[in-house]
Amino acid sequence: MTREHRGAAEVLAALERQGETLAFAESLTGGMLCDAFVSVPGASAVVRGAVVAYATPLKASLLGVPQALLVRHGAVHPEVASRMAEGARTAASVGDEPADVGVATTGEAGPDASGAAPVGLVYVAVADARRTLVREHRFSGDRAAIRAQAVDAAIELLAERVGSRE
Repeated sequence: MTREHRGAAEVLAALERQGETLAFAESLTGGMLCDAFVSVPGASAVVRGAVVAYATPLKASLLGVPQALLVRHGAVHPEVASRMAEGARTAASVGDEPADVGVATTGEAGPDASGAAPVGLVYVAVADARRTLVREHRFSGDRAAIRAQAVDAAIELLAERVGSRE
């Protein structure tokens, strides 16, 4: 098991002990984060699903990020990450019950900046019913390295959140 999957396995075990479910909203990571979790046997006890909202308009239509926020700040912004994580919870609802925890990644992986955000700028967010945590990161390396670092950062933030609940 890779280091990344060990971290995911630990988060999954903690969420399962707490009786909580998990949903993902990914942009620059394109499903890599969810893959790190569903690669762990037994993930289906916790993972509800994922939305890969790579195109900016999908952040609004699938995750409920306000269009005005996207127009004003672009897709790489802490409030966008926050709204994506919150939207992941809702998107993964079963009946009227949203997922307990939503996690989101948004950022600029390069190799060239596509908007105002510099290459390597990444926001990761984790939301539950009580609060939303957002972290800014400035990663370096090529596109693959930046995306991998974003996955690691999301797992670390999830670990921080579940650790605070145990």
